[in-house]
Amino acid sequence: MTGDHQTLALVLFGVFVAVTLAITTWVSRHRHGSAEEFYVGGRLFSPMENGFAVAGDYMSAASFLGISGLIALFGYDGLLYSVGFLVAWLVVLFLVAELVRNCGRFTLADVVAARMRERPVRIAAGTSSVTVSVLYLVAQMVGAGSLVALLLGGTSGAAQTWTVVGVGALMVIYVSWGGMRATTWIQIVKAVLLMCGAMALTVLVLVRFHGDFDQLLRTAADRSGHGERFLAPGLKYGGDWTARLDFISLGLALVLGTAGLPHILSRFYTVPTARAARRSVVWSIGLIGSFYLMTIVLGFGAAAIVGSEAVRGSNAAGNTAVPLLALDLGGGADSTGGTVLFAIVAAVAFATILAVVAGITLASSASVAHDLYASLRRRGAEPRSEVAVARVAAAGIGVVAIGLGLLARDLNVAFLVGLAFAVAASANLPVLLYSLFWRNFTTRGAVWSVYGGLLPALVLVLFSPVVSGAPNSLFPGVDFQYFPLENPGLVSIPLGFLAGWLGTVTSREPADEAKHAETEVRSLTGAGAA
Repeated sequence: MTGDHQTLALVLFGVFVAVTLAITTWVSRHRHGSAEEFYVGGRLFSPMENGFAVAGDYMSAASFLGISGLIALFGYDGLLYSVGFLVAWLVVLFLVAELVRNCGRFTLADVVAARMRERPVRIAAGTSSVTVSVLYLVAQMVGAGSLVALLLGGTSGAAQTWTVVGVGALMVIYVSWGGMRATTWIQIVKAVLLMCGAMALTVLVLVRFHGDFDQLLRTAADRSGHGERFLAPGLKYGGDWTARLDFISLGLALVLGTAGLPHILSRFYTVPTARAARRSVVWSIGLIGSFYLMTIVLGFGAAAIVGSEAVRGSNAAGNTAVPLLALDLGGGADSTGGTVLFAIVAAVAFATILAVVAGITLASSASVAHDLYASLRRRGAEPRSEVAVARVAAAGIGVVAIGLGLLARDLNVAFLVGLAFAVAASANLPVLLYSLFWRNFTTRGAVWSVYGGLLPALVLVLFSPVVSGAPNSLFPGVDFQYFPLENPGLVSIPLGFLAGWLGTVTSREPADEAKHAETEVRSLTGAGAA
C-alpha cells in the first residue's frame, strides 16, 4: 500500500482510539465502583441503546472481514455464515433473552446456579464461558493482524505481532477503566460506524453494476475461476460426505451457538426489565439482519470487482476482501478516492475489532471473578473485591488471547468464530435450556452437561484438520488428525445434551422442585429479578 493509505488509515485509527479512550476516561470518573456498575452498567440502558450495543458486540471482525472474504472465495457456500449468524437470533429471541434477564444477575452461571448447588455449577459454567470467550478473542486478534498487515504492505510479520499486542492492551484498558458502561458506548459508536461503512460500500457496488444484481452475480462467477459452480452449493462443502457433514456441523454451531455466548448473554442484564431485553433483541435483529444482507453484496462485489484470485493472493483466508474492494471502488490504489475509502474501511474494521474484544473480555473477566474466584476462594481467606479480581482477570485473558492470536494468524476469522460458536452450543446451551425448562434437572446433570459438551468439542478440534495434517493447519508439519471434520458441533452438541440427561437420571440427589417452581415463576414474570 502507498504511504498515503498508511498515513490516513493510521490517523483514523488514532482518532477512534482517542475517542474511545476519552469515553472510557469519562466513564471511569463517574463510576461508583460497585459490581453492578462494572458488570452491567447499572442496568440503565434503554432497549434501543442496548440493541445497538448488542449489534455492535455481535457484528465482529468475522462478520465484516471473514464472511465477505468467504463469499468472495467460495460464493454460495460462504452464504452459510450470513444465514446462520442471523437465524441464530430467533433462538435468542424466543428461548433465551427474556428468561435469562429475569433469572440471572451478571453471568450464565447465575441462571444455572439458581436451583443447584452453587460451587460445582459455577466452576463448570465459569470455565466454559472463559474458554468460549478466549476462542472468540483469537478470531478478533487474527482479523486485526490481517488488516494491519495489508495496510503496511502485506509482508510485515512484526507489524502483525505488534498490532495483536496493541489490540490486547487496549481491550484490557477499556475493561479495567470503564467496565460495562464504557464498553457499551464504544459498541454503540462502532455499530453506527460499521452500518454506515457497509451501507456506503453496498451502494457503490450496486451503482457500479447499475443496480443489476444479476449482472453482479454473473460477473462474480466469471472472475472467480469457478464459473457457474461459484453460484451453486458445494464449492467448499460439497466435495464428499466429510465436507457435507462439516457443512451440517457448522450450520448447527452457528444457529445454536449465539444463545450460549457469554458476552451476548451478559448484555441482557444491562437493561432494567425483561421487556426491555426482548425489545433490545428486536432492535438488534433489525440491525444485524440489514448488515448481513449487505455482506452478501460485498462478498460477491469483491469477487466481481477485485477478483477471487487477487483476494486470495492478498490473504489466503480472504480476510482482506472488503478493504481491497473499497480501494477499487474509490478509484484504485493511486487515486485520492481509493486512498480515502480504503482508510475509512480499514479504520471501521479496526473499530469493530476493538469494540468486540472489549465486550468479550468484560464477559470473561466477569466469569472469572463472579464465578470462579468466588467459588474457589479458600474459606477464611480475606475476600478481595470482585471488581478488582475482574480487572486482574482481564489482563490475564488479554495475554492468553494475544498468544493464541499470534499462533492462528493465517486462519479465516469467520472460521475461527465458527469454532467458538460450536463450543458455546455444546457446553453452554444445553445446561441453559435444561435449567430453564426441565423440572427434574440436577446439579450433577448441570456439571456433566457443561463438561460433556466442552471437553469433546476441544478434543475433537485438537485432533481435527484445524490443528494438524493439512496445509492450512496450525501445525502443518505434523499429523495427529483423527477426526475428519473441521467443526465439531455435529458430535459435541448432542453429547452436551446427552451428558446433561445422563447426569440427571443417574443422580442420587433429587431435583429441588421448590427452587424449580421459584425459578419458573421468576423467569416468566420477572418477580424478584435483579
